[in-house]
Amino acid sequence: MNISLGHVSSMVFSYLAHRTTIGLLGIALPFVVSLGALVLFQTGIQDSISDYYHTGMRDVFVGILFVIGFFLLSYKGFDRQDNIAGNLACVFAIGVALFPTTNNTDKLTSGIQPAGIAHLIFAALFFLTLAYFSLFLFTKTDPSKPPTVKKMQRNRIYKTCGYTMLICIVLAAVFGFLPDNIQTNIGAYKPVFWLEALAILAFGVSWFTKGEAILKDE
Repeated sequence: MNISLGHVSSMVFSYLAHRTTIGLLGIALPFVVSLGALVLFQTGIQDSISDYYHTGMRDVFVGILFVIGFFLLSYKGFDRQDNIAGNLACVFAIGVALFPTTNNTDKLTSGIQPAGIAHLIFAALFFLTLAYFSLFLFTKTDPSKPPTVKKMQRNRIYKTCGYTMLICIVLAAVFGFLPDNIQTNIGAYKPVFWLEALAILAFGVSWFTKGEAILKDE
């Protein structure tokens, strides 16, 4: 079967564009929901990214997560590990969308609801899977040839993004176990929102880089 150079180029472009699109969606998510809520509904910054489910940006928040999940499901990596991780990340992203976080009113009256607990579990697994992509899958190199300078630079970005996601997850979890009076004082600065936003941006930058939108090999 003859395959033209143009057809090969088209396939490579689609493969890289797929990763770049996932990255762009991740980068856009915190900006779209927070600025959209502020401009369209005069809603201030929420305690977390997930709290935008309970604002006028609910459909946008859920929609972006579903699109990210779809792209992760259709992502095909170099081996079975990539495909399994992509499928799991899809399930976790959809879980985050389908099981909303407990809103602040319910937290004060009856604590975190079962759907909220499921949301936290799915969110943690989602970020852990994305960190796994960045730290272990994206950094792989062809053992038959030495990595290029650009590849080594990309690997540094992947590792930085992966560790950033892990640190943000840990810090957000630590905040949840702080005494109520400390949470109240620190909560005014929306630490969980900023930690989640940073983790999502790290996810987006990692995939954007994997699509070779930056530091592309010659």
